[in-house]
Amino acid sequence: MDVANESTVSDFVLLGLSKSWKLQTFFFVVFSLFYVATMVGNSLIVITVIADSHLHSPMYFLLTNLSFIDMSLASFATPKMITDYLSGHKTISFDGCITQIFFLHLFTGTEIILLMAMSFDRYIAICKPLHYASIISPQMCVALVVASWVVGVMHSLSQVIFALTLPFCGPNQVDSFFCDLPVVFQLACVNTYVLGLFMISTSGIIALSCFILLFSSYVIVLVTIRNRSSKGTSKVLSTCTAHFIVVFMFFGPCVFIYMWPLSSFLIDKILSVFYTIFTPILNPVIYTLRNQEVKTAMRKLKNKLLNSNKATPLQYF
Repeated sequence: MDVANESTVSDFVLLGLSKSWKLQTFFFVVFSLFYVATMVGNSLIVITVIADSHLHSPMYFLLTNLSFIDMSLASFATPKMITDYLSGHKTISFDGCITQIFFLHLFTGTEIILLMAMSFDRYIAICKPLHYASIISPQMCVALVVASWVVGVMHSLSQVIFALTLPFCGPNQVDSFFCDLPVVFQLACVNTYVLGLFMISTSGIIALSCFILLFSSYVIVLVTIRNRSSKGTSKVLSTCTAHFIVVFMFFGPCVFIYMWPLSSFLIDKILSVFYTIFTPILNPVIYTLRNQEVKTAMRKLKNKLLNSNKATPLQYF
């Protein structure tokens, strides 16, 4: 039977992470807690940076944008997965599936470029401190953020356009908790070998190249400071370690999934959980708990709010 004469898939069934009721209950509780913590933690970073004038610097401007992207990345699929556990309705329309693919690649593509921008900011601050103010200007920061979103949109559109050209006429069970090309394209009524090569060339190699560039920048920073004082070395090493943890946790799963698109579905599921649920919470945990300036600003904001409440008691009449 020709593909043109076969029925077109109108929706997909998301198989999720497990069919076990006990595991689903466990995932519901854990992922709900992680999602709430991600939204609260990143929102607190955004509010703190905006409220404290001492944090109005390029690094914290980029960090605020990273928090916004992490909240978006955590929200494109996780809330649906959580509600699916409650309702038992695990289907998603074709348009909804394409929408998930679009936002997934939009936020991941944007975050990749933003992480590179943050690495560039730290490189200039540590290796060229005398030129930092002239190079990392407010205009440069805005340009870096805009560029990250432009690249994210372009990358996302390329993935969506590719997905829309695929014919879906047979099985509609997506072996994951959200739609992404590595699992959806295998349901297409065409040879998947060429599609796998396409994903490797467009997503896997790009992610791997960016990861290598970021790793190289941290190496250059450490080599640059090797003759400086031990205190300065310790501080830079701490900063680079925090950045590298975020980069590794974000890029590692992405590189593996897209460089080996035909790998085990179980491995893909585990890695997908990392960069959609666990990675977004790393931002507030690593950048906040390890940063004395942010912790001080949060305490000032809390004291300000408490004093404000004491100064304005409730009036009942």
